[in-house]
Amino acid sequence: MSDWQDMIVGDRMTVDDEFSTQVDNSPFSRQEWGLIMTATSFEIENPDDGEAAELVADTSDLPSVLPELEKVANMGPMGQPQESDAGGGGGIVDSLLDALGIGDGGSDDGVEEEKLEAAESMVAAYADELQAHLESDGRWEEVRAAAAEADRE
Repeated sequence: MSDWQDMIVGDRMTVDDEFSTQVDNSPFSRQEWGLIMTATSFEIENPDDGEAAELVADTSDLPSVLPELEKVANMGPMGQPQESDAGGGGGIVDSLLDALGIGDGGSDDGVEEEKLEAAESMVAAYADELQAHLESDGRWEEVRAAAAEADRE
């Protein structure tokens, strides 16, 4: 983590609390949101330019956590997998077919794409809120300058 990212740890905790309502109103549970944030990093684009500098989220690792999001979504109380009410599917035969590459994989690419888009949209909103928080607290210039210095090193 760079120095500027260390500088905003407390600010992120504050924004996490403020952003919790948006998480509650989203298609993601708090556990899923935690995974999304774990796969997200933040950068300051154009840190040398006070007018153009912008806090942005790097979501390039999000596709790698989509399978885990599905697992978390299917967890019941106490972290145990929920029993499926649907007949068939998910059994040992399906697992073997998937392992051989001839099953359907149990995933719907359309659903995954929707989840990815929703996650990217929420993370972008979080980045906007974090930058607004830093600006309102008068810390944005200091953080931006630290990011610019880190870029020069």
